Amino acid sequence: MQHQDATARADAPEEAREFPIPPGVFAETVVWVKHYTDSLFAFRITRPQSFRFRSGEFVMIGLPNAAKPVFRAYSIASPAWDDELEFYSIKVPDGPLTQHLQKIRPGDTVLMRQKPTGTLVLDALKPGKRLYMVATGTGIAPFASLIRDPETYEKFEEVVLTNTCRDVADLAYGDELVEALTNDPLIGELVAGRLTYYATTTRQDHPRMGRITSLIESGKLFSDLGVAPFDPATDRGMICGSMAMLNDVKALMEKAGLEEGSNSRPADFVVERAFVG
Repeated sequence: MQHQDATARADAPEEAREFPIPPGVFAETVVWVKHYTDSLFAFRITRPQSFRFRSGEFVMIGLPNAAKPVFRAYSIASPAWDDELEFYSIKVPDGPLTQHLQKIRPGDTVLMRQKPTGTLVLDALKPGKRLYMVATGTGIAPFASLIRDPETYEKFEEVVLTNTCRDVADLAYGDELVEALTNDPLIGELVAGRLTYYATTTRQDHPRMGRITSLIESGKLFSDLGVAPFDPATDRGMICGSMAMLNDVKALMEKAGLEEGSNSRPADFVVERAFVG
């Protein structure tokens, strides 16, 4: 695959000018952009032929709009088998990267560092029966990758994806994702009856409301699902979202006897901390 040679154009405005690509960076083309709300959007870029990653990992992405471009960590929302790379992002009006990134269109260039990493990978978990993926906001992105990967269903009998946002519109990406899976020619049959999507809101009225931590603590999550509370003998977990949620759910899983794992020491649950702080 040919990568774009983004060089500076003297007649371009400062914001639109493209600069030489730094070493160790791919320059890829935007192929699709969808804006879900005033603060959330998703996009896809071409995938370098040499780029390999595990579903659930993240990469650093940026734009060729400065001599020293700003890079930020973004989970890859597409599965490892996909020919393109998908990302799901918030829009921050004054964000060093997102104020520009939210304006991209098909045909534009996005920079991506060549090394993926992250803790939300299947290899970091011990075998189990049921996998809980606990997300808030754009923390659903790595799980968008994992629920579309056949390996997830090879390793777990049941998968529970929780997604908590303030408003109903903020759930659209996850709603659309799970609905599309049922018609997916690769894993539609594999997912049927094994993936449960548990979406809640904290501000706007919705059939299910409440912080996921409160729903776990009260036991409502488990009663709604018709399963027993967290059990280290059968349950595994992945957590991605706000710092408060990460800390609270981690504490609840540890209270239930689950141990935190990592790439070097697989255990019962893993937490992604690259996007908070």
